[in-house]
Formats: sequence, C-alpha cells, structure tokens
Amino acid sequence: MDFFGLALGFCNDILWSYVLIIMLISVGVYFSFRTKFVQIRFIREMFRLLGEGVGVKASENKVSSFQAFCISTASRVGVGNIAGIAIAIVTGGPGAILWMWILAILGSATGFVESTLAQIYKIQDANGGYRGGPAYYIKNALGKPGIAAFFAILISITFGLIFNSVQANTITIALQSAFGLERMTTGILITILTAMTIFGGVKRIATVSEWLVPIMAGVYILVALYITISNIGLLPSVLKSIIANAFSPDAAVGGGLGAAMMAGIKRGLFSNEAGMGSVPNAAAAAEASHPVKQGLIQALGVFVDTLMVCTSSAFIILLTTDYAATNLTGIELVQAALTTHLGASAPALLAIFVLMFAFSSIIGNYYYGESNIGFLHSSKTWLTIFRITVIAMVLFGSVAKVSIVWDMADLFMALMAITNLIAIVFLAQYALIALNDYADQKRRGIKEPTFDPSILPSQQGIQVWQKSK
Repeated sequence: MDFFGLALGFCNDILWSYVLIIMLISVGVYFSFRTKFVQIRFIREMFRLLGEGVGVKASENKVSSFQAFCISTASRVGVGNIAGIAIAIVTGGPGAILWMWILAILGSATGFVESTLAQIYKIQDANGGYRGGPAYYIKNALGKPGIAAFFAILISITFGLIFNSVQANTITIALQSAFGLERMTTGILITILTAMTIFGGVKRIATVSEWLVPIMAGVYILVALYITISNIGLLPSVLKSIIANAFSPDAAVGGGLGAAMMAGIKRGLFSNEAGMGSVPNAAAAAEASHPVKQGLIQALGVFVDTLMVCTSSAFIILLTTDYAATNLTGIELVQAALTTHLGASAPALLAIFVLMFAFSSIIGNYYYGESNIGFLHSSKTWLTIFRITVIAMVLFGSVAKVSIVWDMADLFMALMAITNLIAIVFLAQYALIALNDYADQKRRGIKEPTFDPSILPSQQGIQVWQKSK
C-alpha cells in the first residue's frame, strides 16, 4: 500500500505540475486567439443571457439556461474556494492569486468551447430532457466509443462518489468544530437531504441549485465586500503585493514554473474546472435556441467562480496583515482571518458557508455522474444502483477519515482533463463556426439567434438540432 501511495503521488506530481499546466495554458491561449477573445468581446452578452434566464421555467423534464448555470456553479463552487485559496496563498504567496486570475481569463475561452460543443452534440433522453458532455461528443462526433466510455467511468467515480464523500466529510467536521454536533447525526441528515434531492431527478436538482447557489455565493461575496470596505486603506498594498509577488524572481523561476505560478494555476483548475470536462455535462442539459448561448453563460461561470468567489476568499485572508505569522493553512487560516475581521461569530459563520458550499457541490457532482451513467447504460436499474451508491458514499464520508482515495481522485481528474482537452481541440472548429454564426445573426439585428446545424461541415453526431429544424 505504501508503494501504491508513492506511485500515485509520483504520477499526480508529473501530471499536475507539468503535463496539465502546459496543456491548459496552451489550449487556453489557442482558444482565446481562435475565438478572438470571446471571453472579453461577449462579456455584456454573457450577463444579458444570464439575467434573461433568471426565473424562466423550461419545458417539462428540461432545465433552463440559468438552472444549468446554477448546477455547474453548484459543483465548482465548493469548499476548495475557501480552503484551497488559503493553501494557494500559503504555498505560493499572494502572487498565486494573479496567476489564478490569468488562468481564469484563459480558461474561460476553453470553457466556452467545451460547453458549446456539449450543446451541439447533446441528445434527448427517455424523459424528454437533454444529456450531453465529453462522453457524448467523443463518441458521437469523434467516433471513439471506447474513449468516451473511459471518460464516463472516470467522471462518475470521481465526481459522483469520491468527491461527494470528501464534501460530506468536510461538512461534518466543520459542524462538529463549530457547534459540537455529532458527525454521525449530521451525516444522516445530509444523507437524507441528498437522497431527497437526487431521487427527484434533474428538475429537482436544478430547482435546489437555482435557489441555493445565488444565496450561497451572494452572501459570501457580500461578507468579503464588507471586510474589504472595512479595510479599504489596506487594499492598495494588498493589490501591490499580489502583483509584485507574482513576478518576483522566486515566483518566476523557483521550483520549475515557480511557487506562485504553480499554486495559482493548480488552484484555478481545481476551482473553475475549465477544460476538465465536468461543466459541459450541465451545459448540455439546458434548453436553448443556439448552442453558443450556453457556451457564453458557462464561460461567465469561470469568472464568477474565480474572479468573484475565489477572490473573496483571497481578500479575506490578505486583508489580515499578519496571516503569515499564524502558521495556519486551509480552513483554519480562513477561520482565523474571519475571526480577526468579524469576531467570535466567525467559526459559526464559516461552518454555515462550508455547509452550503459543500452540499451544493454534492448535488452538482451527482448530476455529472447521473448524466454519464445514462451514457454507459440507459437502464433505470443502473441509475438507481448509482443513486444508492452515492448516498452510501455520502454517509461513509461523513464519518470516515479521508485517505488515499483523494490521490486517486486527483489522478482520475487529470486523466479526464487530458482526454477532454484533446477531444475539444479536434472538435473546436464546430464551436468556432457556431460562434461566428451567432455573432453574424446579432450583427444583423436578430435579438435571439437560432441554430441551423447545416452550417457545420459535418452532421455526424448531431441529434437534437436536426429534429428541431
């Protein structure tokens, strides 16, 4: 077991420290230029589309664009946005935040491409809803069913099972520390809530995400904004330290890419998931008149996750001038920073944030698994077995110690990202054609562009859009 753990750690170090960083930056730069920086050019359109989707109800067994955005945000905005940022600052210094921002800007273009492809190649399931994502476009557009099945298995295990046990573990530890609640009691309650949500299907998942995500992210950002305004005199020095540390000699050359670059880029991927292949599963579920609409909304999701939520955590910590002297990291550092800013109420407040962030991730992660279980086998029996397994893993994670399974999840995530990045590079031309079509319709004064799949050079793998012509 020790040898297995060491081998696993070695593989993860190579994949995460070198292979993935090079691939993510290269693909992000490539897509940014190929789309003529869609993440900047269409920023107003992104907010317009998101705003128009608020409160809109989709057809029966379908989800709206805003609900799909909330499902994806529920998954990617998790405890890592709190604890992970603290770890990035401790290991890489304040400069890690700038590199995290840079990756988010580049990753937004990658997120646009993968989510647009998910919409183009989505399918309609037996209940009348939509499913899609990397497994679907790898099989239907690239014609690689074996690789598609490999991806579906990886994401189902990683997000549906392993990550959910870790999120449940974090919730019970946080509530025990803040309120003295027994972990088993809390675990049973979380398990019941999870079961009630996931057995309600995608519509219930969408409904829960639709009200939980805005409250969760909104309150956290408001707390960070209050802390920032209360310490506004320190803000210039904090911003200066972020920029100076990011480009210091140690940050630029130390440890290969440098501690600041490595920490920021790793945290950026873990947080916004751009290119990993998880978010497209939610993007495909949306009902939209044009694939680019969901591509733009999910590109905005990268900004919301990193530039807003992660930055909130960063400012909470960095505005505590003596954070480095505490020798703390992770959740403990965030708790100490909040205590400095808000007083004795901080531990309870942080526990509530952890509860909301982690539970939202559980239901978002579950949906990614459900979508891919449906790809592997359409039988309701298999879906029921998967749901029961997810519930069991939530309960198990609530009381267990997180062990080597976390390293296995890191390996699976790396393999997912590599598989998806290669696939979207091969298929990118179709997303680019769709983007040009959308932009052309907007230039001609068409407020709500519609998609005709005949504009694409190949119709292979396109199902839903052919029917809607």
